Amino acid sequence: MRTRESQPGVPAPESPWDEIEPGLWMGGHQVCGPAGRVEQVVVHRQFDLVQTLLRLPDHGPDPGVEHQVWPVPDGPLDGTQLAGVIRLAEAACEALDAGRTVLVRCWHGYNRSGLVVAHALMRRGRSAEEAIRLIRSRRSPWALHNDLFVDYLRAGLVTARMLEELTE
Repeated sequence: MRTRESQPGVPAPESPWDEIEPGLWMGGHQVCGPAGRVEQVVVHRQFDLVQTLLRLPDHGPDPGVEHQVWPVPDGPLDGTQLAGVIRLAEAACEALDAGRTVLVRCWHGYNRSGLVVAHALMRRGRSAEEAIRLIRSRRSPWALHNDLFVDYLRAGLVTARMLEELTE
């Protein structure tokens, strides 16, 4: 699986995770620590549901915390990967509706997690542009810097999935 862990010029986030809307958090596996060094982030029991798009060993969550894992690259997604992103967004919305807290995470908490969170926001009534703007204002200006993911959101993930499956 191709991922973008080593993108030059993309800074590690200043916080491990940020609340995008009440109960819906977005984050990653790394953070820029107080000394300016990149530090690993481990989630324990801070959230009721953790959705992981890039799984790393020893990064949590603790046993007993619901953990959904769907590895996807930070690049072109096939129909199966897009279907998984859609299902994660649906599960996040269901958890939020039940009053649970949700963390969606990837490497830095910018692109893959942004795709899931944006789709969840769109399912809850926001436009793609509103969702993108909100994520960038709450998480980081670097959030959703993957233009392909922004294109997926603007087209709609269901449409993007159908088009991708036609080409497979």
